[in-house]
Amino acid sequence: NQHKTASSGDIRKHISSIANIRTDDSNVERLNRWTSALRMFEEKPLLGWGPGTYMFQYAPYQASYLKTRESSNLGLKGNAHSEYLGLLSEAGLPAALAFILIIVILFYKGFKLALKLKPKSADRVILLGVLHGLITYVVHGFMNNFLDMDKVAALFWGYAALILAMEYLYSKSNPRIEISSKTSAPDSLT
Repeated sequence: NQHKTASSGDIRKHISSIANIRTDDSNVERLNRWTSALRMFEEKPLLGWGPGTYMFQYAPYQASYLKTRESSNLGLKGNAHSEYLGLLSEAGLPAALAFILIIVILFYKGFKLALKLKPKSADRVILLGVLHGLITYVVHGFMNNFLDMDKVAALFWGYAALILAMEYLYSKSNPRIEISSKTSAPDSLT
């Protein structure tokens, strides 16, 4: 009962608040966390501060003009609000590049296989759904980080596993997979 909601039922107010980086506490705090993560990365660019340490280390790296009532100096609150900036601050540049490489490989393998499967095959529909889910997560990762939450991590790594499993099945010439006749697959698979 002590907290007042900053949310509104008016969709126009929600849309206008998205770009409000002056008075919207949520947006200003997000900028504060991003600034802190970048400052932390600048200090330890190679190995970062260690996994899961952002919330305990970011306080001295906050910009005073970006502090809000959500800011904390006690190591009690939150994360970097960006999958990529959080990884940079906690694990350094090599880990962030490795994560991006994983994403690039997943998209490469997933879309390459999707182009080879018959347009209306069940496997292609499933694969495209998984790729759309992965795209959603990767884009959303710029604004939030949820891989430290088991429920979201299970989805992300589940997407990765499904893409790689389907790619493996295709590479083994599994006759269950319907290959498009536009590819160079052997006649026995079409």
